[in-house]
Amino acid sequence: MKKESYNNEIEVLKSNLIKLSTIWDGKKSILELKEADYNWRQMEWWAFYFEYQVKKLLSKHFKFPGDKYGNVSFDLKGSINWDLKASAIKTDNHKIILNDKDAMDKSIEQEGYHGEIIALCDVEYNDVNRTFQKWHTELKGGKSSYEVTREKRTSISRYRKTKTQLVEIILIVLNNNDLNHLSIMKQGRNSNGMDRKEKYMLDLENIDIFENYIINFENCDNENVL
Repeated sequence: MKKESYNNEIEVLKSNLIKLSTIWDGKKSILELKEADYNWRQMEWWAFYFEYQVKKLLSKHFKFPGDKYGNVSFDLKGSINWDLKASAIKTDNHKIILNDKDAMDKSIEQEGYHGEIIALCDVEYNDVNRTFQKWHTELKGGKSSYEVTREKRTSISRYRKTKTQLVEIILIVLNNNDLNHLSIMKQGRNSNGMDRKEKYMLDLENIDIFENYIINFENCDNENVL
């Protein structure tokens, strides 16, 4: 596949994603996801809210989900597959975990290229009394079986994100040679003792190695666009 085949998709992404709302209040966003019956019970609600907004904006232009390889489905597809990632901005770690290594290899082998849509966000966390977490748990009707099981292993619970501000989106297009510049994340073993599949990892410090496009929201005030 030639580069020209996805050039139009880049323009569609840039012209539509700039319309995304930029301030995501936790309670309002979760209630919106609940109304749409879209992953509203998830602890990392903000990542799913990003997916939800993107799907509303791009459903006329892309297929949701994208191709499936084994048990791995990519998020959307035009002429190539694209993945959606939302990441909190960190000062000490610029690495983004991408998707399953084997699936991405096959996607690039089939199409020649593979795309990443990475949202970088400023986040605010729950207060020490965890009032947001308690509100979300009550809304869900109690703790999930996963939460109960986790609490049996450890009493430590991560603080929940209560508010997110979208700062920028990075569009990255990878080809087969680019894979050599990604690191590989080994994930240990599943509960059944089987090795978890390896994933690619991208270091944002090295972003200029790859074909990339930046959508900056610094001067945008799109809180209520969607």
